[in-house]
Amino acid sequence: MMTDFSEVKQTARTMEESYWIEKEDETEDLSYTELISFPQWLHQHRSETLKYLKLNHNNLNMLPGLIGSFVNLTYLDISNNSITYLTDEFVKLNQLKVLIAKNNGLTLDSLPKQFGLVKSLEVVNFGGNNFTEFPPQILELSSLKCLHLGANKIVKIPSQIYQLSLLRHLYVGGNELIEVPAELGHLSCLESLVLCDNAIQTLPTTLSHLRNLRSLSLHNNQLQTLPPAVASLDLIELSLRNNPLVVRFVRDLPPEMPSLLELAGRIVKTNNIQYTAADLPRNLIDYLKSAQRCVNPRCKGVYFSSHVEHVKFVDFCGKYRLPLLQYLCSVTCTIKKPSVAYSNSSSSSESETDDLDEIARKKLKKVLLG
Repeated sequence: MMTDFSEVKQTARTMEESYWIEKEDETEDLSYTELISFPQWLHQHRSETLKYLKLNHNNLNMLPGLIGSFVNLTYLDISNNSITYLTDEFVKLNQLKVLIAKNNGLTLDSLPKQFGLVKSLEVVNFGGNNFTEFPPQILELSSLKCLHLGANKIVKIPSQIYQLSLLRHLYVGGNELIEVPAELGHLSCLESLVLCDNAIQTLPTTLSHLRNLRSLSLHNNQLQTLPPAVASLDLIELSLRNNPLVVRFVRDLPPEMPSLLELAGRIVKTNNIQYTAADLPRNLIDYLKSAQRCVNPRCKGVYFSSHVEHVKFVDFCGKYRLPLLQYLCSVTCTIKKPSVAYSNSSSSSESETDDLDEIARKKLKKVLLG
């Protein structure tokens, strides 16, 4: 059971670390060395050969112009310092693929105006800084695959986000967002999207276009409902906890019209019409045996291949709400019982599912994680 969306965070972290290659003549790790300024000796002796540089967890307050001479640098970690300014010379790093600058004091004015010229960047981590706006220069990074802007004060994702067409991981949790632009649905390569810890009230239906999305984090927002389009995604993880969800969402997929064979089979089973092997061919007898009970305890119906997918919220361990996928016999067959209220125990979860017989239980499929 995922409770902190750690797998998504690990995915982004793994992507950052995958670029780090331990080669003694190309690597310098100066993290946790109490640096207060960029080392001159590094510039004098390693500027042309260095590819991988770690300066994280020090006391640096700026990245000076000297950095521009490291023309072969592909990986730079300056996280957990006190940096409030990146020199204009930074744009000379035209081989840089990874920039990790989380937990500093960066603002929109901290970045070079031409920051977007570093077209080689594939991973940018600006989490835990002081951005109040989405840096527009980032939209020019056409090779970007992983963008982390979490734990800032950003109030809006620009509609031009679609320009980052190769983006696979987008983390904007922990900001001050109240909405998500419809253009986000154009990021066809997106695999994980983290929108948690904001004030988002609605989601665009265009999220259904994210066919490669596997992880979606929405916890700690102000969502009243979810668009049915979200349920059409092939998600492995969906985090919903701590949202005022008051209306169930159902899959917005029109059920196929039952065949005449299915309609006839339903009549036979629901009316308990008796038959023997002498009455029907073997294939029809086998077909009638494949009938499944409708999960609605107030319905006596059955279904064969045509069914309606329905999502019901139940409590889990008294802490989270899990939407469970059920199968109903028709679109008009709805469960009248109100959805389970939030509870401090797991008893309501048990009472909601006690009325399901063993056949129906086997059809329950956990599709979304709290």
